[in-house]
Amino acid sequence: MYKTYLFDLDGTITDPGVGITDSVMYALSKYGITVEERSQLYQFIGPPLLDSFMNFYGFDENQAEQAVVYYREYYRDKGIYGCYVYDGIEVMLQTLREKGCHILLATSKPEPFARQILEHFNLRQYFDVIAGSDFENVRNTKAKVIAYALSTFANNKGVTEQEIKTSAVMVGDRFHDVKGANENGIPTIGVTFGYGSKEELVEAGAAYIAATPRDIEEPIQVR
Repeated sequence: MYKTYLFDLDGTITDPGVGITDSVMYALSKYGITVEERSQLYQFIGPPLLDSFMNFYGFDENQAEQAVVYYREYYRDKGIYGCYVYDGIEVMLQTLREKGCHILLATSKPEPFARQILEHFNLRQYFDVIAGSDFENVRNTKAKVIAYALSTFANNKGVTEQEIKTSAVMVGDRFHDVKGANENGIPTIGVTFGYGSKEELVEAGAAYIAATPRDIEEPIQVR
């Protein structure tokens, strides 16, 4: 049905639970905040970090910006490899490639980190485009990252973005993946093996649900 698949990274391709939460704990410790239960920080996995520090800990924008600096200070050297690829992901990517599909990465993670992770796990070969956020905070929403991925791919192919969008779908595990895709006029396959629930994804407007990586090839239609 679809020719171009845009994938989220955290909670969709990899489980980054340890690396991200360790990095958040490090950042919060700079403000005298101690978190006893790691699972309390799983809500940081997926959404833009700046928003998460403001929404979940009441930081103002300046505090949140500095918290992101602290986070990346730890993540850059220690947290980045605190993750693993979900079982079945590489087989699914291989299958999509064999079917002639194009695969793009659209992640809220800074693009250099995303490239590093894909290369570390030998997954870079499957992606036509790697798009992520930037350190200048310009691509600071999922919608902007998705738009950047689509425009980059369209330019590389020498076609219009609309031609790409007519057969494109987003694959992600959180509501902001769905929201960002909706803002770009493409549907979403919500995966429930990540950090978002089926209820969250359906409420956000996901068109399909996939319980396993294999299901992404033939997801269940929501509506």
